[in-house]
Amino acid sequence: MSATRRRKLATYEDILALPEHLVGEILDGDLYAFPRPSPRHALAASGLGTAVFDRFAKPGGGDSEGGWWILDEPELHLGADILVPDIAGWRREKMASLPEKAFFELAADWVCEVLSPATEALDRGRKMEVYAREGVSHLWLVNPIHRTLEGAVDAQLAPRVPPEDSVPVVVGRARGRVELRDEDR
Repeated sequence: MSATRRRKLATYEDILALPEHLVGEILDGDLYAFPRPSPRHALAASGLGTAVFDRFAKPGGGDSEGGWWILDEPELHLGADILVPDIAGWRREKMASLPEKAFFELAADWVCEVLSPATEALDRGRKMEVYAREGVSHLWLVNPIHRTLEGAVDAQLAPRVPPEDSVPVVVGRARGRVELRDEDR
């Protein structure tokens, strides 16, 4: 008779036990730990986050119902999965106030992942699957090395040419325009 080996599923305690310089995520019971982002990655996330925050996070910004909550590196607890996107946003009409906990159990409306060689496969694979399962309606994948931005609406990833009334942002040295539009809901 052969022995059956059970896989130990990662828990939140495993994330809490990681050294401070690592960011931990759990997907399908597997623990992933990555070092803090590189300067190029951080610059892209900061520039994009600032532009999106300035345009959409103020009451009345981005939609007529009162804007968005835009946050850097929020910890998302979505079912058994724990994810830390680079930037995420929730419509204030969906989440009227920020939770008191240090994490979110409500899926974001918009997520931005800044790709790096170490994280790209996970960001494009398992994390995209979780975002689709949880109903994240907008996903952006930013590649600061190749200076690209890909947008997904309802989990359908495709490059998009943004309209003229969008938000100007800088991704590395590339300039582009990006937008969260109500008609994309």
